[in-house]
Amino acid sequence: MATSSKEKIPEYSRISELNCIDVSDPDTQSTVLLLKKACLESGFFYVINHGIDEEFMDEVFDQSKRFFDLPVEEKMKLLRNEKNRGYTPLFDQSLDPVNQINGDYKEGFYIGIEVPEDDSDAEKPFYSPNLWPSVDILPGWRESMEKYHREALEVARAVSRLIALALDLNSDFFDQYKMLGKPTAAIKLLHYQDRTSEPAKGIFGAGAHSDFGLITLLATDDNYGLQICRDKDAKPRIWEYVPPLKGAFIVNLGDMLERWSNCIFRSTLHQVLGNGQERYSIAFFVEPNHDCIIECLPTCQSEENPPKFFPIKSQDYLLRRYKDTRVNLNLYK
Repeated sequence: MATSSKEKIPEYSRISELNCIDVSDPDTQSTVLLLKKACLESGFFYVINHGIDEEFMDEVFDQSKRFFDLPVEEKMKLLRNEKNRGYTPLFDQSLDPVNQINGDYKEGFYIGIEVPEDDSDAEKPFYSPNLWPSVDILPGWRESMEKYHREALEVARAVSRLIALALDLNSDFFDQYKMLGKPTAAIKLLHYQDRTSEPAKGIFGAGAHSDFGLITLLATDDNYGLQICRDKDAKPRIWEYVPPLKGAFIVNLGDMLERWSNCIFRSTLHQVLGNGQERYSIAFFVEPNHDCIIECLPTCQSEENPPKFFPIKSQDYLLRRYKDTRVNLNLYK
């Protein structure tokens, strides 16, 4: 949104045509039907008319770029901690280690829900104070990011209500305190290097993966790179580019929703290929309360279709998934 690129999606590439979900549409029934179709077919869709001002979105992208433009030694002062807050350097994450030689050609910055150190909740794995750049270096940066977190969370709640209806649940099902009433939602600012990916050589902007939580809201600049694979078991896998859409979020379903829905809704495999241009995006990972039990919904099981997954606590699932894909912090010492 904040950067401009004239690059085109490579000729002969497959292009994904995603449904547009208008969260401001008063015709809820039609919107839910359209969303359900998207969840069944691809697990990805655009969200439009979400209420976040486009000028403010541009400001957040500008602030993100200002951070990534800082010298490496300045960024490393805010290296991510054990609570998953702060800066993630190049190759910090390897989302598809079987097929990647180095790790993801991207750097990032995590911002979660701000919880003071003296709060009892700060003992939980994903609650803590955030790490912030000095106001002398990046004035107004924290205020922009905290505002964006609040507004993105409201969009996520609006989308979750439509998903609940699509699963034949009450619209406020995911609003419960143990779910999104007190979530572990986090922003991840992302900066992809100006390197062309070479999948045959194991070089990716971000390796093939599915997201861990309920849903992810992705805001992106106008530079292509995101690809989805509708059938992860296909051989060979068929990848489709998702074109950026100005002013919209690209939303995808996460693994927890796949478990909740007993695979009725799928968490779709996706990756990022670099095209030789810098690329910026902002992911908003929507995950439920630490203590939420992820188990098959009553509307998604029957005698013929029993639960496919065992119940698991949200924090346990997330801790395992992060451990599997992240560089050990001791390597930075």
